[in-house]
Amino acid sequence: MNVMPIIADSTDELEAIFKDLHAHPEIGFTEHRTAGVVAEKLKAYGVDEIHTGIAGTGVVGIIKGNREGVRRIGLRADMDALPINEETNLAYASTNPGVMHACGHDAHTTMLLGAARHLAATRDFAGTAVLIFQPAEEGLGGARGMLADGLFERFPCDEIYGMHNMPNGEAGKVGICKGAAMAGASFFDITIQGKGSHAAMPHQSRDPLVIASDLVGSLQTILSRNIAPLDTCVLSVTQIHSGSAYNVVPDSASLAGTIRYFKDEVCQLAETRMRELCAGFATAYGVTINIDLRNIFDVLMNDADLSDAYMEAAADIVGRENISGTDEPATGSEDFADMLKVVPGAYCRIGHSGTTGLHNPSFFLDPEVLPVGASVMARIVERRLAN
Repeated sequence: MNVMPIIADSTDELEAIFKDLHAHPEIGFTEHRTAGVVAEKLKAYGVDEIHTGIAGTGVVGIIKGNREGVRRIGLRADMDALPINEETNLAYASTNPGVMHACGHDAHTTMLLGAARHLAATRDFAGTAVLIFQPAEEGLGGARGMLADGLFERFPCDEIYGMHNMPNGEAGKVGICKGAAMAGASFFDITIQGKGSHAAMPHQSRDPLVIASDLVGSLQTILSRNIAPLDTCVLSVTQIHSGSAYNVVPDSASLAGTIRYFKDEVCQLAETRMRELCAGFATAYGVTINIDLRNIFDVLMNDADLSDAYMEAAADIVGRENISGTDEPATGSEDFADMLKVVPGAYCRIGHSGTTGLHNPSFFLDPEVLPVGASVMARIVERRLAN
């Protein structure tokens, strides 16, 4: 690994920052402590401008190169944690019960801080680096919030790059998927208003639990009988809520879940069929069914040329034998997609020795990847602003 010297010398500090952030996770739009740590470090590193409070808790740092240039390259990291109770037993495990950095955003923030330290110290580029620390990536609309707060009007970027850790046991492997790289996502909530009764007299009810059970099964036919076999779509019901007693047929039930897709028209078809099924079930069972569908993430589109440029920068750090430009698309979603709809760029994955999956209470991120990721981020700025 060709970790940049300033970043290599900062390894202990980066690990300390990472462990501190991991021990103090914050849910989206409440990352006040995290944002404070970020702003404090950027100031200590000599970053030219530090802007806070963007979309509530977002932070943007500006670093100017030592040569004149009009181009501006953006680097983005997310900061929020998940509502998960940590079960790692790490010495630096979460001190906030029910909240955990189970997706590695603490590492992403630390990597970008490492890149900031190098770029501010060397300034070996022509133009401007724009460092974006984003809140609320985990389905809460942090990217859209920053965009609505004038992110790219206030801090224009010609290109933008992001990175996500990958617990694949392959430390230092960097990969990218060109084109549609991560799925778009909609969330849905369905409420069935039936009629309750005594559990011993169910004939007097219009049982919402029976209706909900039938509806869950019918929703799965959308994938098998409506979506073309060569199109990718996932429809998962992830919540069912109803009832409060052993001897009562409840009067209502609710379902919730998500759709994942790579084509807007596929999502539109799935949503249309969901509305039609809900309307049909309401008529068939004589109940009221309401459905709320909300788009949360766009499809993440990696620019092909900028993906190649990103892998060239990564190769400088990890070696050409450790990069891949042909990764498979992922059905997970990422709201960096919203920024890529406005500014062209690319989003890569960096492997580490952990093997427990993301969003798991036992998720572990190997801190040894921190200086590697930081170096890749810094290198893409130097390469794209070389002249």
